[in-house]
Amino acid sequence: MSRLFRKSLLVSLLVTLLFTLGWTAHRQADHQQHMQAGYALPAQYQKVKDGIMVFCYHRVLQDSLPTRLVQGLSNNSQLHEFNVPLDQFKSQMRFLKDHHVQVISANTMTQMVQAGKPIHGKYAVLSFDDIDRTVVDNAIPVMKHYNFPFTAFIITGNTGEYREGTQLATWRQIQTAQKSAGSLMTLGLHTHNLHHLNARFQPVFMQPHFVGRFQKDFKQSKQELTQHTGIAATSFAFPYGSGTTQINQFLARQRLNWVATLNSGIVTDQTDLNATPRIVVNQESWPSMKTWLR
Repeated sequence: MSRLFRKSLLVSLLVTLLFTLGWTAHRQADHQQHMQAGYALPAQYQKVKDGIMVFCYHRVLQDSLPTRLVQGLSNNSQLHEFNVPLDQFKSQMRFLKDHHVQVISANTMTQMVQAGKPIHGKYAVLSFDDIDRTVVDNAIPVMKHYNFPFTAFIITGNTGEYREGTQLATWRQIQTAQKSAGSLMTLGLHTHNLHHLNARFQPVFMQPHFVGRFQKDFKQSKQELTQHTGIAATSFAFPYGSGTTQINQFLARQRLNWVATLNSGIVTDQTDLNATPRIVVNQESWPSMKTWLR
């Protein structure tokens, strides 16, 4: 067997292996996605004529060969359900501009709801969970272009770390983004070190005995945010959805303007801001979002 033949055989085997892994990963990811609840705006909210739609983004990715390769080989739902390609993100922001959707800050949203008067018209609030490098490098320049305000929720104990297929922004990068975006950027909390699941794939803070730990984690995250940015947080976003009754009661006693969940819905003057609905933006949800915003 010649050396050239052996090299050709090895390359063929590697290509076959990569193809098989990619095909298997795609099947697993598709199965996982079908098993989960849909991200589209529920039908009952499509009938709401006036209100505020809160967008929830995670990563805004450049379209590149490494990105496509990693997504193709991984069945991690984070890489399939919580990513938005940069070209689609630009298109979504352009849609808001072209259709004269009023993009408001979260602070304006809370003032409108707390006023207790019916909200007339349709508005959008932009939010980003985790704040990784793709938000700093890709999303913020686009929002600056359109002068759109936004809120970024930080996992204060994980800054700069690589987790769930993404590189989280460092404090220095967040500070640079603050200076660049100015008043457009508001920072909120996304736990200090409780953004992970237990062995049963459940959020750790949902366990009854974690209430005390959650309270300590919340206090530490507030301190970290103030220490690194000078900001006193007025908002908190739940990882993985929402919290327990005890945790919700605890957060209601804190000086927060709003608490963000991943429960789909539209904000109206009747909304409890301690359980603010948001919509995860992806290929499944965006068509229903466009329909409501038009």
